[in-house]
Amino acid sequence: MYSAKPRDGAVWITGASTGIGAATAEALEKQGYTVYISARSKDKLNALASKATGAGKLVVLPLDVTDRNACKNAVETILKVEGALALVILNAGIFIPVRGFDLKYESFDKTMAINFGGVVNGLLPAIEAMKEAGRGQVAIVSSVAGLGGLKQSASYGASKAALINMAESLKFDLDPMNIRIQIIMPGFVETPATDQNDFPMPFLMSVQDAADRIVHGLRADKFEITFPRRFTWMLKFVNILPYGIYFSLVDWITKGRKS
Repeated sequence: MYSAKPRDGAVWITGASTGIGAATAEALEKQGYTVYISARSKDKLNALASKATGAGKLVVLPLDVTDRNACKNAVETILKVEGALALVILNAGIFIPVRGFDLKYESFDKTMAINFGGVVNGLLPAIEAMKEAGRGQVAIVSSVAGLGGLKQSASYGASKAALINMAESLKFDLDPMNIRIQIIMPGFVETPATDQNDFPMPFLMSVQDAADRIVHGLRADKFEITFPRRFTWMLKFVNILPYGIYFSLVDWITKGRKS
């Protein structure tokens, strides 16, 4: 399957102002890629771009992923300037803690609009561009929270599960088109989103380690990029257990407050 190289065209990363998106953009820029970085905060994007020291470059392209036309225009801009879009990393997302005793429609609406709808808004124009080029690579950032229910993740986990299912379904059609699609499923990574968690987070990783794993995974001939493997494979195993065991085990693992 096709694997993007710096000479093939530009990279576009959404949710690139902080966290995994920003760290991945920096890592790819150091490898010589021209990386278009998108998020709502132009100031944060400019600050990130000013730190570029590698062989490539970081190009600021602010937008809101819930704006379908803005995403379509972003792809058109990249094609007009760079000629080709080789790799897209759809990373923009939010985490809103949800508790069963305080349910709000807004938590679900906003989460799905950004985490799922925002990916779809970037995915469709990117795929159209890659169809024309006859090649391309798309990586969608989901989460291990999409594998099964976790505390406070009723809306977040649902949105990430939808991304996993969508990527799995699209792979059947995209493979013959020479468009590689991958799903990125991180465990707990030190980001503004996980800072909200008030429970223990096993195998918590730094954002730089996460970015390194992503960049390595983009070059590998695998559909799934997941890390840390000890944690993600443990969760996969837990999710095949009977519910009576599953709920007790997850409750025990996440019991208590982080110090």
